[in-house]
Amino acid sequence: MSLFRKKTESSAFYRFFKNVLGYIPIRTELYHIAFIHRSNSEVQKGHRINNERLEYLGDAILSAVVAEFLYKKYPYQGEGYLTIMRSKIVSRASLNKLAHKMGLAELVDYQRDSGGGFKSLEGDAFEALVGAMYLEKGYRFTRRIIVDKLLCTYLDIDAISASDWNYKSKLIDWGQKNKRKVSFEVIRSFVQGSGSRRHYETQVLIDGEPQKAAIDYSIKASEQLAAEKTYKALVESGIIQHAEEQHA
Repeated sequence: MSLFRKKTESSAFYRFFKNVLGYIPIRTELYHIAFIHRSNSEVQKGHRINNERLEYLGDAILSAVVAEFLYKKYPYQGEGYLTIMRSKIVSRASLNKLAHKMGLAELVDYQRDSGGGFKSLEGDAFEALVGAMYLEKGYRFTRRIIVDKLLCTYLDIDAISASDWNYKSKLIDWGQKNKRKVSFEVIRSFVQGSGSRRHYETQVLIDGEPQKAAIDYSIKASEQLAAEKTYKALVESGIIQHAEEQHA
């Protein structure tokens, strides 16, 4: 309980909500849990408490909010475009950047001597924050905060729309043009910590030779991340020429 009071009554906690989100929470215990990373789980009544359940809930709410936002913003775009845009916005890389700009890392309780192995810590905490907000304030309030305070403040939606994202297709196209066999293999799936969300690690293979690998919460997302890492590595090594990369 002392850690609870220390975190939720800290000046940084209230400053974050007042300056970034524009409101002061009442059910502070929800937000306290939202900021507990699995590496620093608390034990209450025999149960390990961390933000993974709220992260699960926030993921669903965020996806719905972003889908509605894009549906209204792009009234003449088809389902394919909207799906790609939503994937870009809610990708782990995008959420990590958004959460970092918000200053969310300052509030997260985690094992800081872990060697920096928690690559999605900030993005996960952001989703958990959305879950806590939804439980306290409801969907309409949460939607307004996400759209007005976060998406339109910390993300450049037009730049995201214009950015390359589908590195999987780019890598496959390169392979077809150069008679190289590009494939993807799920090398492991696992549930990390006490959470219920399964992780997938996918590796790119070129002519059967292993390339870069990446981890995410779905096979498709992990394929995209692995493809992006592999494609960029091929550009840096000169295997994919810059002229070819720009044309792609």
